[in-house]
Order: sequence, then structure tokens, then C-alpha cells
Amino acid sequence: MRDMHYIIRSQILSEKGTELAKSFNQYLFRVAKDANKIEIGQAVAKIFGVKVATVRVMNRLGKIKRRGAIGGRQSSWKRAVVRLKKGESINLA
Repeated sequence: MRDMHYIIRSQILSEKGTELAKSFNQYLFRVAKDANKIEIGQAVAKIFGVKVATVRVMNRLGKIKRRGAIGGRQSSWKRAVVRLKKGESINLA
């Protein structure tokens, strides 16, 4: 099995993420592109010491950026929405 910190790159702290955590006990994470739902759930459970109920993933396409005649694209990435079992929580700080 791969390193857990390779799979979970970072927690996404945003207005939407904070609202999901308060209302639905769901947390947003930036994860490795090649990680699957099972690996993500196991990594969150091991790193944060919580029980995971469900995992949803989505591939986020990098934005196109231009600076004059030079054009390019930001890197694409994968986001995971992890719902924890009732009574579980992760410290957002």
C-alpha cells in the first residue's frame, strides 16, 4: 500500500468546504490523481483517526491562463468529498 500522505495531498479549506463540514459532516481533500475511493477512505481514516462513511471523487480540469502571447494551463487535479460517520469530525484548523 502507498504512503497515506501521498494519497491525501491537502485538506481544502474554503467557504463551501466549511459549510459542508458544518451541515453534512463532509470534508474536502486534494488527492493524488491516481488514487481511488477505497485508498482515499483508508488514508483519511488512518491519518485523522475517524470512520469514513462514503467517498466521492471528481477530476478538476486545470484553468487556461494567458500572459500576452504566452498561453498555458494550470495542472489538473482530483478532489475528494469524504463523508464521515455520525459523531465523527475532523479539526478544520
